[in-house]
Amino acid sequence: MGTKETLAGLLAAGGEEYISGEEIARKLGVSRGAVWKSMKALEKEGYKIEAVPNKGYRLSAENDRISRETLTAMLGDAADLFSLEVYDSTDSTNTRLKSRAEELPDWSVAVAGAQTAGRGRVGRSFFSPAGTGLYLSVLLKQRELLHQAGNLTTAAAVAACHAIETCTDARPGIKWVNDVFVEGKKVCGILTEASVNFETGAPDWAVMGIGFNVYVPEGGFPEEVAQIAGAITAERKKNLRVRLAAAFLRAFHEVCAVQGSEGLYAEYRARCFVPGKQIYVLRGEKKIPALALDIRQDYALLVQYEDGTQEALTAGEVSIRPTEPRWD
Repeated sequence: MGTKETLAGLLAAGGEEYISGEEIARKLGVSRGAVWKSMKALEKEGYKIEAVPNKGYRLSAENDRISRETLTAMLGDAADLFSLEVYDSTDSTNTRLKSRAEELPDWSVAVAGAQTAGRGRVGRSFFSPAGTGLYLSVLLKQRELLHQAGNLTTAAAVAACHAIETCTDARPGIKWVNDVFVEGKKVCGILTEASVNFETGAPDWAVMGIGFNVYVPEGGFPEEVAQIAGAITAERKKNLRVRLAAAFLRAFHEVCAVQGSEGLYAEYRARCFVPGKQIYVLRGEKKIPALALDIRQDYALLVQYEDGTQEALTAGEVSIRPTEPRWD
């Protein structure tokens, strides 16, 4: 790692504290002139750095650039758990990992500040503008996790809630199956894709992709998603996107370690706000009225239709109906 990259990590790890040029030079083993040149190079790349005489340097409160160095610094000891790739912009973080899944190690991670071809569920595009969102994917190869690959999206939803609560004052909830909402708006979407071995019927690997709407983009969200999409926070915060990435990766790794546990199911169920609501079950162009009863331990949504019949939905989509008298 070069002087510039090491300096970026040092500034990120320094938080609110100023670091003198002399201390930086000593820690990096370079001259003060080399420190100054590296500072200027970082600023050209988009880092916002404060320089105060007799105090030193620190990242500005406006800094929100995502880089491998800052993410590694934010992860701390947990950085060794992941193989990190960070892009200012890419086509799709899922595509980045899927195209090289056979050669990449387990827990490879692709992170981007923007996507030009982000994808959501059922072939939809995922709006991924620069500067306001966070987009990342994780490659998983461990057999124990792949055995329960269908639950990776629910694990990611729980981990996303943990990350949002760690980094902000927002109080997220989960809309079945895996959308994360804040104050009635969708702030996070998840897409898991897997390669299935035709001989065994089991996945060889899976890629879990997640996108966070951290801030409202300039000009607002596109008309087609404006009614449902929202942002985690309205207040710009220093390094929030990279702190959110680090918090999510730590939480997702921890949640995956307890896949299939009673504790994970209980937390998902407690965070899911759909049970007890009047909903529509969406099937193509059809919107079928139903009452959401509960989340089963296999994460299926138990619903009751107007004729009294019940069904356990293992996949699909639902929408919350406007408030109206409850029927049983």
